Amino acid sequence: MDFFMPSILNWVCYLPLAGFFLILFVPKEKQALVKWIANVTTAAGFLISLPLILSFNDPAYIDKATGFRFVLKAPWIPSIGVQYYIGIDGISMLLTLLTTLLGFIAVLSSWSAITVRIKEYYAFLLLLQVGMIGVFMSLDFFLFYVFWEVMLVPMYFLIGVWGGPRKLYAAIKFFLYTLAGSVLMLLGILALYFYQHSVSGIYSFDVLEMQKLGLPHNLQWWVFLAFFVGFAIKVPMFPFHTWLPDAHVEAPTAGSVILAGVLLKMGTYGFVRFSLPILPEATKEFLPMMMVLCLIGIVYGALVAMVQKDWKSLVAYSSVSHLGFCMLGVFAATPVGLQGGILQMINHGISTGALFLLVGNVYERRHTRMISEYGGLSHHMPVYATIFLIMTLSSIGMPALNGFIGEFMILQGTFAQPDLRLYAGIAVSGIVLGAAYMLWLYQRVMFGPLDKEENKAMKDLNLREIATYVPLIILAFWIGLYPRTFLQYLDQPVNQIVERVRGKAYFQAVQNPVPPAGAVVRSNQH
Repeated sequence: MDFFMPSILNWVCYLPLAGFFLILFVPKEKQALVKWIANVTTAAGFLISLPLILSFNDPAYIDKATGFRFVLKAPWIPSIGVQYYIGIDGISMLLTLLTTLLGFIAVLSSWSAITVRIKEYYAFLLLLQVGMIGVFMSLDFFLFYVFWEVMLVPMYFLIGVWGGPRKLYAAIKFFLYTLAGSVLMLLGILALYFYQHSVSGIYSFDVLEMQKLGLPHNLQWWVFLAFFVGFAIKVPMFPFHTWLPDAHVEAPTAGSVILAGVLLKMGTYGFVRFSLPILPEATKEFLPMMMVLCLIGIVYGALVAMVQKDWKSLVAYSSVSHLGFCMLGVFAATPVGLQGGILQMINHGISTGALFLLVGNVYERRHTRMISEYGGLSHHMPVYATIFLIMTLSSIGMPALNGFIGEFMILQGTFAQPDLRLYAGIAVSGIVLGAAYMLWLYQRVMFGPLDKEENKAMKDLNLREIATYVPLIILAFWIGLYPRTFLQYLDQPVNQIVERVRGKAYFQAVQNPVPPAGAVVRSNQH
Protein backbone atom coordinates (compact mmCIF):
# COMPACT_ATOMS: atom_id res chain seq x y z
CA MET A 1 0.00 0.00 0.00
CA ASP A 2 3.02 2.30 0.34
CA PHE A 3 3.01 2.97 -3.38
CA PHE A 4 -0.75 3.60 -3.43
CA MET A 5 -1.82 5.65 -0.40
CA PRO A 6 0.59 8.62 -0.71
CA SER A 7 -0.65 9.24 -4.25
CA ILE A 8 -4.25 8.08 -3.75
CA LEU A 9 -5.65 11.43 -4.95
CA ASN A 10 -3.96 10.94 -8.30
CA TRP A 11 -5.45 7.46 -8.58
CA VAL A 12 -8.94 8.69 -7.74
CA CYS A 13 -8.74 11.70 -10.06
CA TYR A 14 -7.08 10.16 -13.11
CA LEU A 15 -8.43 6.60 -13.20
CA PRO A 16 -11.44 7.84 -15.25
CA LEU A 17 -8.95 9.48 -17.61
CA ALA A 18 -7.28 6.09 -18.14
CA GLY A 19 -10.72 4.65 -18.95
CA PHE A 20 -11.32 7.55 -21.34
CA PHE A 21 -8.16 6.80 -23.36
CA LEU A 22 -8.85 3.08 -23.28
CA ILE A 23 -12.31 3.60 -24.79
CA LEU A 24 -10.82 5.74 -27.57
CA PHE A 25 -8.92 2.68 -28.85
CA VAL A 26 -11.94 0.37 -28.83
CA PRO A 27 -13.62 -0.08 -32.25
CA LYS A 28 -17.07 1.50 -32.44
CA GLU A 29 -18.79 -1.76 -33.28
CA LYS A 30 -17.71 -3.31 -29.93
CA GLN A 31 -20.36 -1.45 -27.97
CA ALA A 32 -20.62 -4.00 -25.15
CA LEU A 33 -16.87 -3.71 -24.49
CA VAL A 34 -17.16 0.08 -24.27
CA LYS A 35 -19.95 -0.23 -21.71
CA TRP A 36 -17.99 -2.72 -19.63
CA ILE A 37 -14.85 -0.55 -19.65
CA ALA A 38 -16.84 2.48 -18.49
CA ASN A 39 -18.68 0.55 -15.77
CA VAL A 40 -15.58 -1.20 -14.46
CA THR A 41 -13.59 2.06 -14.50
CA THR A 42 -16.18 4.03 -12.50
CA ALA A 43 -16.80 1.11 -10.10
CA ALA A 44 -13.06 0.86 -9.48
CA GLY A 45 -12.92 4.63 -9.06
CA PHE A 46 -15.50 4.49 -6.30
CA LEU A 47 -13.81 1.57 -4.55
CA ILE A 48 -10.36 3.16 -4.53
CA SER A 49 -11.85 6.40 -3.17
CA LEU A 50 -13.11 4.61 -0.04
CA PRO A 51 -9.63 4.60 1.63
CA LEU A 52 -9.93 8.41 1.68
CA ILE A 53 -12.45 8.08 4.49
CA LEU A 54 -10.87 5.00 6.08
CA SER A 55 -7.42 6.61 6.38
CA PHE A 56 -8.59 10.20 6.79
CA ASN A 57 -7.30 10.55 10.36
CA ASP A 58 -4.07 8.61 9.84
CA PRO A 59 -1.29 10.99 11.00
CA ALA A 60 0.94 9.75 8.18
CA TYR A 61 -1.29 11.45 5.61
CA ILE A 62 -2.05 14.72 7.41
CA ASP A 63 -0.16 17.86 6.40
CA LYS A 64 0.60 19.43 9.79
CA ALA A 65 0.97 22.94 8.39
CA THR A 66 -2.47 23.07 6.74
CA GLY A 67 -4.50 20.18 8.16
CA PHE A 68 -5.24 18.89 4.66
CA ARG A 69 -4.89 15.19 3.90
CA PHE A 70 -3.00 13.26 1.19
CA VAL A 71 -1.35 16.48 -0.03
CA LEU A 72 0.66 16.34 -3.27
CA LYS A 73 2.66 19.41 -4.25
CA ALA A 74 5.07 19.87 -7.15
CA PRO A 75 6.15 22.71 -9.49
CA TRP A 76 4.14 22.84 -12.70
CA ILE A 77 4.72 26.21 -14.44
CA PRO A 78 7.32 27.86 -12.17
CA SER A 79 7.68 30.97 -14.33
CA ILE A 80 4.19 32.15 -13.34
CA GLY A 81 4.00 30.47 -9.94
CA VAL A 82 1.68 27.59 -10.87
CA GLN A 83 1.95 24.39 -8.85
CA TYR A 84 0.38 20.98 -9.08
CA TYR A 85 -1.10 21.22 -5.60
CA ILE A 86 -3.91 18.93 -4.49
CA GLY A 87 -5.26 17.79 -1.13
CA ILE A 88 -8.54 17.23 0.68
CA ASP A 89 -10.18 18.17 3.95
CA GLY A 90 -13.49 16.87 5.31
CA ILE A 91 -15.56 19.02 2.95
CA SER A 92 -13.80 18.04 -0.27
CA MET A 93 -13.52 14.40 0.81
CA LEU A 94 -17.29 13.99 1.17
CA LEU A 95 -17.90 15.71 -2.17
CA THR A 96 -15.24 13.57 -3.86
CA LEU A 97 -16.86 10.38 -2.56
CA LEU A 98 -20.26 11.65 -3.72
CA THR A 99 -18.76 12.27 -7.18
CA THR A 100 -17.22 8.81 -7.52
CA LEU A 101 -20.45 7.15 -6.37
CA LEU A 102 -22.78 9.14 -8.62
CA GLY A 103 -20.36 8.74 -11.52
CA PHE A 104 -20.62 4.96 -11.24
CA ILE A 105 -24.42 5.10 -10.86
CA ALA A 106 -24.76 7.42 -13.88
CA VAL A 107 -22.72 5.08 -16.08
CA LEU A 108 -24.61 2.00 -14.86
CA SER A 109 -27.97 3.67 -15.48
CA SER A 110 -27.02 4.33 -19.12
CA TRP A 111 -26.67 0.67 -20.12
CA SER A 112 -29.89 0.47 -22.13
CA ALA A 113 -30.79 4.17 -22.30
CA ILE A 114 -28.14 5.19 -24.85
CA THR A 115 -28.26 3.56 -28.29
CA VAL A 116 -26.35 5.99 -30.54
CA ARG A 117 -22.72 7.12 -30.46
CA ILE A 118 -22.13 4.87 -27.47
CA LYS A 119 -18.34 5.12 -27.57
CA GLU A 120 -18.35 8.92 -27.52
CA TYR A 121 -21.03 9.05 -24.82
CA TYR A 122 -19.08 6.99 -22.29
CA ALA A 123 -15.83 8.74 -23.16
CA PHE A 124 -17.40 12.11 -22.34
CA LEU A 125 -18.87 10.78 -19.08
CA LEU A 126 -15.42 9.64 -17.94
CA LEU A 127 -13.77 12.90 -18.96
CA LEU A 128 -16.46 14.80 -17.04
CA GLN A 129 -15.63 12.71 -13.97
CA VAL A 130 -11.98 13.83 -14.11
CA GLY A 131 -12.90 17.51 -14.18
CA MET A 132 -15.36 17.28 -11.28
CA ILE A 133 -13.03 15.36 -8.99
CA GLY A 134 -10.16 17.70 -9.80
CA VAL A 135 -12.20 20.75 -8.81
CA PHE A 136 -12.74 19.38 -5.29
CA MET A 137 -9.07 18.45 -4.84
CA SER A 138 -7.32 21.54 -6.20
CA LEU A 139 -5.45 23.82 -3.80
CA ASP A 140 -3.91 25.92 -6.58
CA PHE A 141 -6.23 28.45 -8.22
CA PHE A 142 -4.80 27.91 -11.69
CA LEU A 143 -5.24 24.14 -11.40
CA PHE A 144 -8.75 24.66 -10.03
CA TYR A 145 -9.65 26.81 -13.02
CA VAL A 146 -8.29 24.22 -15.47
CA PHE A 147 -10.44 21.47 -13.94
CA TRP A 148 -13.43 23.84 -13.77
CA GLU A 149 -13.21 24.42 -17.52
CA VAL A 150 -12.47 20.78 -18.36
CA MET A 151 -15.87 19.66 -17.11
CA LEU A 152 -17.65 22.27 -19.27
CA VAL A 153 -16.89 20.64 -22.63
CA PRO A 154 -18.09 17.05 -21.99
CA MET A 155 -21.31 18.27 -20.35
CA TYR A 156 -21.97 20.51 -23.36
CA PHE A 157 -21.73 17.51 -25.70
CA LEU A 158 -23.69 15.19 -23.40
CA ILE A 159 -26.61 17.63 -23.55
CA GLY A 160 -26.13 18.70 -27.18
CA VAL A 161 -25.77 15.22 -28.72
CA TRP A 162 -27.77 12.87 -26.49
CA GLY A 163 -30.39 15.32 -25.20
CA GLY A 164 -34.05 15.91 -26.03
CA PRO A 165 -35.76 17.88 -28.80
CA ARG A 166 -34.36 21.27 -27.69
CA LYS A 167 -30.93 19.90 -26.86
CA LEU A 168 -28.87 22.42 -28.86
CA TYR A 169 -30.62 25.39 -27.29
CA ALA A 170 -30.12 23.94 -23.79
CA ALA A 171 -26.48 23.02 -24.44
CA ILE A 172 -25.53 26.43 -25.82
CA LYS A 173 -27.36 28.20 -23.00
CA PHE A 174 -25.55 26.06 -20.42
CA PHE A 175 -22.18 26.69 -22.09
CA LEU A 176 -22.60 30.47 -22.40
CA TYR A 177 -23.89 30.96 -18.87
CA THR A 178 -21.10 28.89 -17.35
CA LEU A 179 -18.39 30.41 -19.53
CA ALA A 180 -19.49 33.96 -18.69
CA GLY A 181 -19.32 33.17 -14.99
CA SER A 182 -15.95 31.47 -15.42
CA VAL A 183 -14.39 34.51 -17.10
CA LEU A 184 -15.47 36.81 -14.27
CA MET A 185 -14.21 34.28 -11.73
CA LEU A 186 -10.85 34.25 -13.53
CA LEU A 187 -10.63 38.03 -13.20
CA GLY A 188 -11.16 37.66 -9.46
CA ILE A 189 -8.44 35.01 -9.27
CA LEU A 190 -6.00 37.24 -11.15
CA ALA A 191 -6.78 40.17 -8.82
CA LEU A 192 -5.80 38.00 -5.84
CA TYR A 193 -2.75 36.71 -7.71
CA PHE A 194 -1.34 40.17 -8.44
CA TYR A 195 -2.19 41.52 -4.98
CA GLN A 196 -0.32 38.66 -3.36
CA HIS A 197 2.70 39.46 -5.52
CA SER A 198 2.54 43.12 -4.52
CA VAL A 199 2.60 42.09 -0.85
CA SER A 200 5.06 39.18 -0.86
CA GLY A 201 7.02 39.67 -4.07
CA ILE A 202 6.14 36.09 -5.06
CA TYR A 203 3.83 35.00 -7.86
CA SER A 204 1.65 32.19 -6.58
CA PHE A 205 -1.85 30.73 -7.04
CA ASP A 206 -1.70 28.94 -3.66
CA VAL A 207 -5.26 29.02 -2.26
CA LEU A 208 -4.22 28.48 1.36
CA GLU A 209 -1.65 31.26 1.20
CA MET A 210 -4.28 33.63 -0.19
CA GLN A 211 -6.46 32.90 2.83
CA LYS A 212 -3.75 34.47 5.00
CA LEU A 213 -3.80 37.76 3.09
CA GLY A 214 -5.38 40.76 4.77
CA LEU A 215 -7.07 42.06 1.64
CA PRO A 216 -8.17 45.72 1.57
CA HIS A 217 -11.92 46.33 1.70
CA ASN A 218 -12.31 47.58 -1.88
CA LEU A 219 -10.44 44.61 -3.34
CA GLN A 220 -12.50 42.16 -1.28
CA TRP A 221 -15.69 43.83 -2.50
CA TRP A 222 -14.86 43.50 -6.19
CA VAL A 223 -13.37 40.01 -5.94
CA PHE A 224 -16.44 38.82 -4.04
CA LEU A 225 -18.69 40.08 -6.84
CA ALA A 226 -16.52 38.35 -9.46
CA PHE A 227 -16.62 35.08 -7.54
CA PHE A 228 -20.32 35.55 -6.82
CA VAL A 229 -21.27 35.63 -10.50
CA GLY A 230 -19.14 32.59 -11.33
CA PHE A 231 -20.35 30.48 -8.43
CA ALA A 232 -23.97 31.73 -8.35
CA ILE A 233 -24.46 30.72 -11.99
CA LYS A 234 -23.19 27.24 -11.21
CA VAL A 235 -25.34 26.79 -8.05
CA PRO A 236 -27.63 28.25 -9.60
CA MET A 237 -28.95 31.11 -7.51
CA PHE A 238 -31.75 33.45 -8.50
CA PRO A 239 -31.65 35.25 -10.96
CA PHE A 240 -28.98 33.12 -12.69
CA HIS A 241 -31.05 29.92 -12.58
CA THR A 242 -32.75 30.02 -15.98
CA TRP A 243 -30.23 27.71 -17.70
CA LEU A 244 -30.85 24.87 -15.24
CA PRO A 245 -34.41 23.71 -16.13
CA ASP A 246 -33.55 23.66 -19.85
CA ALA A 247 -30.33 21.71 -19.24
CA HIS A 248 -32.03 19.21 -16.92
CA VAL A 249 -35.04 18.60 -19.13
CA GLU A 250 -33.01 18.10 -22.31
CA ALA A 251 -30.06 16.19 -20.82
CA PRO A 252 -29.98 12.38 -20.87
CA THR A 253 -30.75 10.73 -17.52
CA ALA A 254 -27.10 10.27 -16.56
CA GLY A 255 -26.39 13.90 -17.45
CA SER A 256 -29.21 15.07 -15.19
CA VAL A 257 -27.94 12.88 -12.33
CA ILE A 258 -24.42 14.29 -12.63
CA LEU A 259 -25.69 17.83 -13.15
CA ALA A 260 -27.90 17.79 -10.05
CA GLY A 261 -25.71 15.59 -7.89
CA VAL A 262 -22.27 17.08 -8.51
CA LEU A 263 -22.03 20.01 -10.94
CA LEU A 264 -24.31 22.28 -8.94
CA LYS A 265 -22.21 21.55 -5.83
CA MET A 266 -19.19 23.04 -7.54
CA GLY A 267 -20.81 26.46 -7.12
CA THR A 268 -21.68 25.97 -3.45
CA TYR A 269 -18.21 24.50 -2.87
CA GLY A 270 -16.64 27.59 -4.46
CA PHE A 271 -18.39 29.84 -1.96
CA VAL A 272 -17.33 27.62 0.96
CA ARG A 273 -13.73 27.08 -0.13
CA PHE A 274 -12.90 30.52 -1.55
CA SER A 275 -15.39 33.33 -0.92
CA LEU A 276 -15.92 32.89 2.82
CA PRO A 277 -12.35 32.24 4.04
CA ILE A 278 -10.51 34.54 1.59
CA LEU A 279 -13.04 37.40 1.60
CA PRO A 280 -14.51 37.42 5.14
CA GLU A 281 -15.24 41.17 5.35
CA ALA A 282 -16.97 41.25 1.97
CA THR A 283 -18.92 38.13 2.95
CA LYS A 284 -20.36 39.90 6.00
CA GLU A 285 -21.14 43.00 3.95
CA PHE A 286 -22.98 41.06 1.25
CA LEU A 287 -24.70 38.71 3.69
CA PRO A 288 -28.14 40.43 3.59
CA MET A 289 -28.12 40.35 -0.22
CA MET A 290 -27.16 36.68 -0.24
CA MET A 291 -29.86 35.82 2.29
CA VAL A 292 -32.55 37.55 0.24
CA LEU A 293 -31.45 35.74 -2.93
CA CYS A 294 -31.48 32.43 -1.07
CA LEU A 295 -35.04 33.01 0.13
CA ILE A 296 -36.22 34.03 -3.33
CA GLY A 297 -34.69 30.84 -4.73
CA ILE A 298 -36.29 28.68 -2.03
CA VAL A 299 -39.81 30.06 -2.42
CA TYR A 300 -39.74 30.82 -6.16
CA GLY A 301 -38.28 27.43 -7.06
CA ALA A 302 -40.92 25.63 -5.00
CA LEU A 303 -43.82 27.66 -6.43
CA VAL A 304 -42.70 27.15 -10.02
CA ALA A 305 -42.18 23.42 -9.36
CA MET A 306 -45.81 23.13 -8.25
CA VAL A 307 -47.19 24.17 -11.65
CA GLN A 308 -44.93 22.06 -13.85
CA LYS A 309 -46.57 19.56 -16.22
CA ASP A 310 -43.27 17.90 -17.13
CA TRP A 311 -42.06 15.47 -14.46
CA LYS A 312 -38.37 16.19 -15.07
CA SER A 313 -38.95 19.94 -15.08
CA LEU A 314 -40.61 19.69 -11.67
CA VAL A 315 -37.56 17.94 -10.22
CA ALA A 316 -35.31 20.52 -11.89
CA TYR A 317 -37.08 23.47 -10.26
CA SER A 318 -37.01 21.62 -6.93
CA SER A 319 -33.21 21.81 -7.23
CA VAL A 320 -33.38 25.61 -7.35
CA SER A 321 -35.33 25.53 -4.08
CA HIS A 322 -33.12 22.96 -2.37
CA LEU A 323 -29.88 24.67 -3.37
CA GLY A 324 -31.32 27.87 -1.90
CA PHE A 325 -31.45 26.01 1.42
CA CYS A 326 -27.82 24.94 1.05
CA MET A 327 -26.73 28.52 0.42
CA LEU A 328 -28.82 29.75 3.37
CA GLY A 329 -26.83 27.49 5.68
CA VAL A 330 -23.52 28.48 4.11
CA PHE A 331 -24.07 32.22 4.47
CA ALA A 332 -25.50 31.95 7.96
CA ALA A 333 -21.80 31.37 8.71
CA THR A 334 -22.51 29.66 12.01
CA PRO A 335 -20.95 26.27 12.86
CA VAL A 336 -24.28 24.40 12.80
CA GLY A 337 -25.64 26.29 9.78
CA LEU A 338 -22.52 25.80 7.68
CA GLN A 339 -22.31 22.12 8.58
CA GLY A 340 -25.97 21.74 7.68
CA GLY A 341 -25.45 23.54 4.36
CA ILE A 342 -22.56 21.24 3.40
CA LEU A 343 -24.41 18.11 4.52
CA GLN A 344 -27.44 19.25 2.53
CA MET A 345 -25.23 19.41 -0.57
CA ILE A 346 -24.62 15.68 -0.11
CA ASN A 347 -28.28 15.04 0.67
CA HIS A 348 -29.43 16.84 -2.45
CA GLY A 349 -27.08 14.78 -4.60
CA ILE A 350 -28.54 11.59 -3.12
CA SER A 351 -32.26 12.42 -3.23
CA THR A 352 -32.44 14.48 -6.42
CA GLY A 353 -30.04 12.19 -8.23
CA ALA A 354 -32.39 9.31 -7.39
CA LEU A 355 -35.44 11.30 -8.53
CA PHE A 356 -33.87 11.91 -11.94
CA LEU A 357 -33.08 8.20 -12.20
CA LEU A 358 -36.72 7.45 -11.44
CA VAL A 359 -37.86 9.79 -14.20
CA GLY A 360 -35.41 8.13 -16.59
CA ASN A 361 -36.73 4.65 -15.79
CA VAL A 362 -40.30 5.45 -16.83
CA TYR A 363 -39.15 7.59 -19.77
CA GLU A 364 -37.30 4.56 -21.21
CA ARG A 365 -40.56 2.62 -21.04
CA ARG A 366 -43.07 5.26 -22.15
CA HIS A 367 -40.99 7.98 -23.87
CA THR A 368 -42.94 10.78 -22.24
CA ARG A 369 -42.34 12.88 -19.14
CA MET A 370 -45.78 14.48 -18.96
CA ILE A 371 -47.26 13.83 -15.54
CA SER A 372 -50.78 13.63 -16.98
CA GLU A 373 -49.75 10.55 -19.01
CA TYR A 374 -49.27 8.49 -15.88
CA GLY A 375 -51.41 7.29 -13.00
CA GLY A 376 -51.83 4.09 -11.02
CA LEU A 377 -48.27 2.87 -11.69
CA SER A 378 -48.07 1.32 -8.22
CA HIS A 379 -50.45 -1.43 -9.39
CA HIS A 380 -47.91 -2.86 -11.84
CA MET A 381 -44.62 -1.46 -10.46
CA PRO A 382 -44.57 -2.05 -6.68
CA VAL A 383 -40.76 -2.01 -6.37
CA TYR A 384 -40.60 1.21 -8.35
CA ALA A 385 -43.37 2.74 -6.22
CA THR A 386 -41.54 1.81 -2.99
CA ILE A 387 -38.24 3.33 -4.08
CA PHE A 388 -40.02 6.41 -5.40
CA LEU A 389 -41.76 6.86 -2.04
CA ILE A 390 -38.51 6.58 -0.08
CA MET A 391 -36.75 9.16 -2.23
CA THR A 392 -39.79 11.46 -2.20
CA LEU A 393 -39.78 11.43 1.60
CA SER A 394 -36.02 11.97 1.53
CA SER A 395 -36.45 15.02 -0.70
CA ILE A 396 -39.10 16.63 1.51
CA GLY A 397 -37.08 16.04 4.69
CA MET A 398 -38.96 13.41 6.66
CA PRO A 399 -37.33 12.37 9.97
CA ALA A 400 -35.10 9.26 9.78
CA LEU A 401 -34.10 10.23 6.24
CA ASN A 402 -31.18 12.38 5.13
CA GLY A 403 -33.06 15.52 4.09
CA PHE A 404 -34.43 16.11 7.58
CA ILE A 405 -31.14 16.51 9.42
CA GLY A 406 -29.72 18.85 6.79
CA GLU A 407 -32.74 21.18 6.78
CA PHE A 408 -32.97 21.07 10.57
CA MET A 409 -29.32 22.11 11.01
CA ILE A 410 -29.65 24.88 8.42
CA LEU A 411 -32.70 26.35 10.15
CA GLN A 412 -31.18 25.94 13.61
CA GLY A 413 -27.87 27.50 12.54
CA THR A 414 -29.63 30.42 10.84
CA PHE A 415 -32.02 31.01 13.73
CA ALA A 416 -29.07 31.05 16.16
CA GLN A 417 -28.12 34.45 14.74
CA PRO A 418 -30.64 37.04 16.06
CA ASP A 419 -30.34 39.17 12.92
CA LEU A 420 -31.11 36.15 10.70
CA ARG A 421 -34.19 34.77 12.46
CA LEU A 422 -36.64 36.36 10.02
CA TYR A 423 -34.83 34.66 7.13
CA ALA A 424 -35.10 31.29 8.90
CA GLY A 425 -38.82 31.84 9.45
CA ILE A 426 -39.47 32.60 5.78
CA ALA A 427 -37.33 29.65 4.67
CA VAL A 428 -39.66 27.25 6.51
CA SER A 429 -42.29 27.94 3.85
CA GLY A 430 -40.01 26.24 1.32
CA ILE A 431 -40.22 22.99 3.30
CA VAL A 432 -44.03 23.13 3.31
CA LEU A 433 -44.17 23.88 -0.41
CA GLY A 434 -41.64 21.14 -1.12
CA ALA A 435 -43.83 18.59 0.62
CA ALA A 436 -46.83 19.85 -1.35
CA TYR A 437 -45.38 19.50 -4.86
CA MET A 438 -43.56 16.21 -4.18
CA LEU A 439 -46.54 14.46 -2.57
CA TRP A 440 -48.84 15.78 -5.26
CA LEU A 441 -46.46 14.41 -7.91
CA TYR A 442 -46.39 11.02 -6.19
CA GLN A 443 -50.17 10.93 -5.90
CA ARG A 444 -50.72 11.75 -9.58
CA VAL A 445 -48.16 9.24 -10.85
CA MET A 446 -48.54 6.31 -8.47
CA PHE A 447 -52.17 6.30 -7.35
CA GLY A 448 -55.55 6.52 -9.03
CA PRO A 449 -56.92 4.29 -11.79
CA LEU A 450 -54.57 2.60 -14.24
CA ASP A 451 -56.63 3.85 -17.18
CA LYS A 452 -54.00 4.15 -19.92
CA GLU A 453 -53.28 1.02 -21.94
CA GLU A 454 -49.62 1.98 -22.46
CA ASN A 455 -49.02 2.04 -18.69
CA LYS A 456 -50.48 -1.44 -18.22
CA ALA A 457 -47.64 -2.92 -20.27
CA MET A 458 -44.89 -1.24 -18.22
CA LYS A 459 -42.56 -3.62 -16.40
CA ASP A 460 -41.17 -3.11 -12.92
CA LEU A 461 -37.49 -2.33 -12.30
CA ASN A 462 -34.95 -4.98 -13.26
CA LEU A 463 -31.96 -5.96 -11.12
CA ARG A 464 -29.57 -3.52 -12.82
CA GLU A 465 -31.96 -0.63 -12.25
CA ILE A 466 -32.54 -1.63 -8.62
CA ALA A 467 -28.75 -1.76 -8.12
CA THR A 468 -28.48 1.94 -9.00
CA TYR A 469 -30.75 2.82 -6.06
CA VAL A 470 -29.36 0.53 -3.36
CA PRO A 471 -26.38 2.73 -2.33
CA LEU A 472 -28.55 5.88 -2.43
CA ILE A 473 -31.22 4.34 -0.20
CA ILE A 474 -28.58 3.09 2.25
CA LEU A 475 -27.02 6.55 2.45
CA ALA A 476 -30.42 8.23 2.84
CA PHE A 477 -31.20 6.16 5.93
CA TRP A 478 -27.61 6.22 7.23
CA ILE A 479 -27.37 10.01 7.20
CA GLY A 480 -30.89 10.33 8.56
CA LEU A 481 -30.33 7.94 11.47
CA TYR A 482 -26.67 8.57 12.33
CA PRO A 483 -25.37 11.76 10.67
CA ARG A 484 -22.40 11.95 13.04
CA THR A 485 -20.59 9.51 10.76
CA PHE A 486 -20.36 12.30 8.18
CA LEU A 487 -20.53 15.43 10.32
CA GLN A 488 -17.37 14.55 12.26
CA TYR A 489 -15.30 15.22 9.15
CA LEU A 490 -16.73 18.73 8.86
CA ASP A 491 -15.91 19.97 12.37
CA GLN A 492 -12.38 21.22 11.74
CA PRO A 493 -12.80 22.91 8.33
CA VAL A 494 -16.17 24.46 9.30
CA ASN A 495 -14.78 25.86 12.53
CA GLN A 496 -11.86 27.41 10.65
CA ILE A 497 -14.18 29.06 8.13
CA VAL A 498 -16.53 30.40 10.82
CA GLU A 499 -13.56 31.82 12.71
CA ARG A 500 -12.36 33.56 9.55
CA VAL A 501 -15.77 35.12 8.85
CA ARG A 502 -17.08 35.84 12.34
CA GLY A 503 -13.80 36.33 14.20
CA LYS A 504 -12.24 34.49 17.11
CA ALA A 505 -14.34 36.29 19.73
CA TYR A 506 -17.60 35.14 18.12
CA PHE A 507 -16.38 31.59 17.71
CA GLN A 508 -15.21 31.37 21.31
CA ALA A 509 -18.57 32.74 22.47
CA VAL A 510 -20.38 30.04 20.48
CA GLN A 511 -18.19 27.31 21.91
CA ASN A 512 -18.34 28.66 25.48
CA PRO A 513 -21.60 30.60 25.88
CA VAL A 514 -21.93 32.93 28.86
CA PRO A 515 -24.82 31.82 31.13
CA PRO A 516 -27.67 34.35 31.63
CA ALA A 517 -27.56 36.64 34.65
CA GLY A 518 -28.86 34.88 37.73
CA ALA A 519 -28.41 31.39 36.27
CA VAL A 520 -27.05 28.74 38.63
CA VAL A 521 -23.72 27.43 37.37
CA ARG A 522 -22.94 23.93 38.58
CA SER A 523 -19.33 22.98 39.11
CA ASN A 524 -17.75 19.56 39.02
CA GLN A 525 -15.05 20.70 41.39
CA HIS A 526 -15.27 19.52 45.01
